[in-house]
Amino acid sequence: MESPSNQLIDAQRVEKLSAQRLDWQHQAIPAAYHGQSVSEFLAGGPRLENLQTPVLTLDESALAHNAQLLNTWCQAHGVLLAPHGKTTMSPELWKRQLDLGAWGITLANAHQLRTARAFGVQRVMIANSLTDPQAISFASAETAKGAQIYSWVDSVRTVELLSKVLASTPGVILPVIAELGAPGGRTGARTDNEALEIARAVAAAPQLSLAGVGGYEGSLAHTTDAQALETIRDYLQRVGVLHRAALAEKLYGLGQVIITAGGSAYFDEVAGVLAELSNAATADEPEVQVVLRSGAYIIHDDGFYRMISPLGRNDPDADQALRAGMHAWVRVVSQPEPGLAILDAGKRDLPFDEGMPVPQGFAHQLGEELRELPGARITAVNDQHAFLHFEPELSLNPGDVIRLGLSHPCTALDKWVLIPVIDSVHHSNPRVVNVVRTFF
Repeated sequence: MESPSNQLIDAQRVEKLSAQRLDWQHQAIPAAYHGQSVSEFLAGGPRLENLQTPVLTLDESALAHNAQLLNTWCQAHGVLLAPHGKTTMSPELWKRQLDLGAWGITLANAHQLRTARAFGVQRVMIANSLTDPQAISFASAETAKGAQIYSWVDSVRTVELLSKVLASTPGVILPVIAELGAPGGRTGARTDNEALEIARAVAAAPQLSLAGVGGYEGSLAHTTDAQALETIRDYLQRVGVLHRAALAEKLYGLGQVIITAGGSAYFDEVAGVLAELSNAATADEPEVQVVLRSGAYIIHDDGFYRMISPLGRNDPDADQALRAGMHAWVRVVSQPEPGLAILDAGKRDLPFDEGMPVPQGFAHQLGEELRELPGARITAVNDQHAFLHFEPELSLNPGDVIRLGLSHPCTALDKWVLIPVIDSVHHSNPRVVNVVRTFF
């Protein structure tokens, strides 16, 4: 499948974000810079020391490394990539991924689809069922304008809902993916027979076209032990069986067929089980491509994904491992008793659902070289505060700055409207080289 990136997103619309004026909405940017455009702010050569706490930063060196690493990996393993854009909701980062050759952008709901279309994203996979009439109508209208919008179905009832709404827009045909699930998983038909019946229903619907099959393996396991990986492989083999059945019954309605799976934890298993089903079009069969939907890889983390990603789980510090691309910088606002410091960031600022933030060092001011904090740990987070416990003999005082490693980018970036990008977290006073806008 050809995917010319210059046709998959409107670069001019993305570039216009640099003209955005900084104001009180932007927690990460001090008031001294309000009124400036993003371009003007960056032209002034700001550094980390010019920011304020709490602040989430992204690491440019890690972003570039991660984006290129997975792109190269996908090419080597014969799979395509439609990064899950809900991780970042950043058109600037989507453009970077598309420019590297991503097939399209994956999203999760109608709001995210509207955001993507506002920035001219042409090929979107909605890894979810569209059941709201307004969402279906929007997808239909955008398809009529030339967008390629793939959604999922996991019941005959969903097929009927889509068909009912589409009846009011004759001539529009939506491509859909028949979703296979598993007991205890999230969405998706629970049995192979049920999934095949859904595929048949799609094929029979006048305004739907069966574009492929797929699902999400990440909800079936949370570790990389032998039993977890066996569960993942068994599920992926079932996806392959569903594809072969749809192919045998000639249910596919397009000349290009998608088999899609693969979050950010088990994409190596997806390639290992499903990539062999890819093939070029023949006189008798359509082209088949396996499309991964990994989203967290471009940011990566110091927690859950550091331990589970195929690109690093065995050696997180290897050259060919993904690198943590996000960090939080916070200050001590109170040191009320020996060994306890209260920090100026909490649930509103930091992710905590996949593990507490991890203290990585401290300094007296932003931009100073970090000192070690052996044994320090975050034990709890309130709305706006975090509880840092440390060795009582350490000197840690109000005003001191802590750098935190974070876990789970999907629940980190959604807390920030504008995020400074620094050249490298490993520099003592890194330059701010960009800012990205999020649209959650």
